[in-house]
Amino acid sequence: MMIETSYGNIHVERHGEDNKPVLVLLNGIMMSTLSWTMFIPKLTPFVNLVLIDFLDQGQSVKLTQHCKVADQSQMLYEVIQSLKLTQFHLCGISYGGEVALDFTIHHQDHILSLMVFNTTMKTSLWLKDIGDSWIYSAHDPHAFYLTTLPTIYSHHFYSTHQTWMEKRKETLLQVFSNPDFLHAMVRLTKSSEDFDVSDKCHEISVPTLVVSSELDTITPPYEQEKIAKVISNSTYILIKECGHASMYERPNLFVSLILGHVLHDHGCSL
Repeated sequence: MMIETSYGNIHVERHGEDNKPVLVLLNGIMMSTLSWTMFIPKLTPFVNLVLIDFLDQGQSVKLTQHCKVADQSQMLYEVIQSLKLTQFHLCGISYGGEVALDFTIHHQDHILSLMVFNTTMKTSLWLKDIGDSWIYSAHDPHAFYLTTLPTIYSHHFYSTHQTWMEKRKETLLQVFSNPDFLHAMVRLTKSSEDFDVSDKCHEISVPTLVVSSELDTITPPYEQEKIAKVISNSTYILIKECGHASMYERPNLFVSLILGHVLHDHGCSL
């Protein structure tokens, strides 16, 4: 479905039964709602799943100007209001985790529990330089692939899933051959350049799951450790031998962590 916001039309999907706990699952920067296809049948027996394409993602409006993470958070609030969701569980990975942190800080009364994977509460100089390398390679599909993918997936995953990575390369090179996609990626990357909620995360009091990957070279584990330290009601988990794209490298564990956190809050079990 398309939901009209002050920023333009936003693509939103709902999957599962209305009587289940609502889980809003937020994309990483290079994702769309289609990226979660394999997870829908695993999650929907237990939750009512809400998927959203951010501004400049997937089927949502493409911008002509740059936005900030705070704009994505405000857009999310408008979508939530349109869906008439009063309380729900919120999960975000990477870029989506940044939006989830910002949203929870400003609208904590809507959040039953929070889950952030492979994210940060502040764009460091390290992360900005990684983002700049993406921007400067966005003129060429092959250059963009070779700049981004070796940082998104771990060397361990590359070596143990060579056939999968080769197929992934074929798919992504087609996606990256679309200039509109690369232009949107540049805008999305720039949108988080000055992201910083490090002085506000301590205000979050809802049950929070913070997850790191041992081999994440984009948002290393110490970034999530800092988040867990300032959120008093948090649980921290480190996934061994896993890179930044934890949902693809360890999909079953990713699902188990989400459902364990959500259903525990509802006094349920798998």
